[in-house]
Amino acid sequence: MRLGVMCLSGLAVLAAVPAAADPSPVATFKSWSVFTREVDGDRICYAATDAQDKAPKSVNHGEIFFMVATWKSGAATNQPSFMAGYNLKDAPAPTVRVGAEKWTMYADQNEAFIEAAKDEQALINAMRKGSTMQVTAVSGRGTATSYTFSLSGVSAALDKVRDACK
Repeated sequence: MRLGVMCLSGLAVLAAVPAAADPSPVATFKSWSVFTREVDGDRICYAATDAQDKAPKSVNHGEIFFMVATWKSGAATNQPSFMAGYNLKDAPAPTVRVGAEKWTMYADQNEAFIEAAKDEQALINAMRKGSTMQVTAVSGRGTATSYTFSLSGVSAALDKVRDACK
């Protein structure tokens, strides 16, 4: 599974922190895997999955993941993020869609996040009820991209993340 590669090189926010320990796998629930990582005395627990489908097929997307992270300290809870294998353009903004619901994200290099905590929670609630999730973004080179992620196992994975960071 490619998630092991992500855990060693991913989570750019964490990778820059010199005191970060390597991620430890906790469990896998269908399409989602759970990991923990110690950073400056704080435990970060997260669920991650890789894209099932990538478009356009003619380009090299690199590693593509969607993650939901929680910090034991409470710094963040159920923070969703999208990680691309390339830098993202700010405009048009990346979007995430579950069913008929859609959220706009903001880009930060090769990652995208949701601005408001209430919108993060609305996305998490939709993910728990949905079957697939679609993320669209534009690469730094101007290529429009689209990704499909399975939501199979996400509820159990998020429950495990919560328990791992109590």
